[in-house]
Amino acid sequence: MRGQRDSQIAGGVSAVDLPLCVDLDGTLVKSDTLVDSVLVLARQHPKLLLQIPGWLSEGKASFKQHVTASVALDVEHLPYNRALLEFLREQHAEGRTIYLATAADGELADRVATHLGLFSGVLASDGKLNLAGKNKLAAFQEMFGDNFSYIGNALPDATLLAACQEPMIANPLPALSAAMKRSGTVAVRRFDDSNSRLKAWLKAIRLHQWAKNILIFLPLVLAHDHSLGLVLGALVAFISFGLCASATYIVNDLLDLEADRKHIRKSRRPFAAGDLSAISGCAVIGLFLLASLALAIAVPHIVAAFSPALDKPYKYLGWLTIYVVSTLAYSLKLKRMVLVDVVLLSGLYTVRIMAGSAATGVPVSNWLGGFSVFLFLSLALVKRFAELESLQMRGKAPTNGRGYLISDIEQLRSFGTASAFAAVLVLILYISSLDQHLYGHPDRLWFIVPVLLLWLMQLWLLASRGQLDEDPVVYAITDKRSLLLGAIVAGVVLSAL
Repeated sequence: MRGQRDSQIAGGVSAVDLPLCVDLDGTLVKSDTLVDSVLVLARQHPKLLLQIPGWLSEGKASFKQHVTASVALDVEHLPYNRALLEFLREQHAEGRTIYLATAADGELADRVATHLGLFSGVLASDGKLNLAGKNKLAAFQEMFGDNFSYIGNALPDATLLAACQEPMIANPLPALSAAMKRSGTVAVRRFDDSNSRLKAWLKAIRLHQWAKNILIFLPLVLAHDHSLGLVLGALVAFISFGLCASATYIVNDLLDLEADRKHIRKSRRPFAAGDLSAISGCAVIGLFLLASLALAIAVPHIVAAFSPALDKPYKYLGWLTIYVVSTLAYSLKLKRMVLVDVVLLSGLYTVRIMAGSAATGVPVSNWLGGFSVFLFLSLALVKRFAELESLQMRGKAPTNGRGYLISDIEQLRSFGTASAFAAVLVLILYISSLDQHLYGHPDRLWFIVPVLLLWLMQLWLLASRGQLDEDPVVYAITDKRSLLLGAIVAGVVLSAL
């Protein structure tokens, strides 16, 4: 059984005298650099994705070389395993010989090694030989015999860990742990740098963003229709839309990996931080979209089971499709087009209202349409404004490629506040036109106006002070004053019935 302490290895050899070989993907870096590179390729050169089948036909090593040559992955902001990196720095300071040994392409491995400045050499794939598993072990034995240490994380590393003098693991996958148990290999060190997977997934699917989908119920609520079939239809549509939105959030995160890793807050997102693998993200995207589609198809049947059938049974599915296409276009291109991005973001809120109308057959009034356009445009603008304000306060320039400049702050403030007051004006005109058909005491609705004004002015004031979370939805559902104002609005509406 292997696993002697690192102070003395078999034969009395000191651990510091043993060459230390460190794997890259999943070990030194918590993500897979090949997958990361493919995602960057999809963002920067989507047409090259069509060449991937041809590259794969040339072999895995050649495929890696083609991908690495097509994009320059940002090695500075990769999600390094902090515990392992600290250990390597200590070993380097003691004079230990350390090698970066990886199946990644040599060009990428060289860039990582140059950035870290800890390695005496690099062993990597060269476009012809894929340096993984048995190939990596053969390279080690040719250079070091059996006198080497190794740090790995995945099943292909099991044979190398069993063959080395000082086996170590970093964020090991369950398959590797099982293989090591079967072979009797005991790790002398373990370097864990990961968060709870459950918490990571809850964060990745943006469960708090499902609050936006409450807009689906708005047409039904404003029509004062509480029939069981329509309520159930809206509820199923709510879940369907939530699953779909979560899938698109993951798509956006995967395509924005590099930009997020440079961002002070977004770098903590699960995929950017390496807490979740991009492959598992793709699997969840497919699962969520299929579940969302199944529920969308079920909506008209659920409504028909308890209420009169919808005139256009699959209209909700059409709006869901519009949402998916729009968000994909946003993630791939439109988010980097100045002002187009905020118009599209505000439109996605309105799409939720239209989807709720389609799921229940309750039409959306012109008043609601106009109010939602102006209100949500203001919220989209305050999000961009808050991002720029935060950068300005930290003395930094925008680097996310969205096209906005620090000098745009005042113009965005003008657009956003004007849009906010336009929404209030539409609300005033709506209340002025009401009769007692829907409300027994419509005059009481006037109390909503000062409450809405207070909330919007507070939102923009905090943004101007740099005190607003960049997402106004998060602010709305976590700020105590916002929740209190929301409760007051609900109470006013109930009193006006």
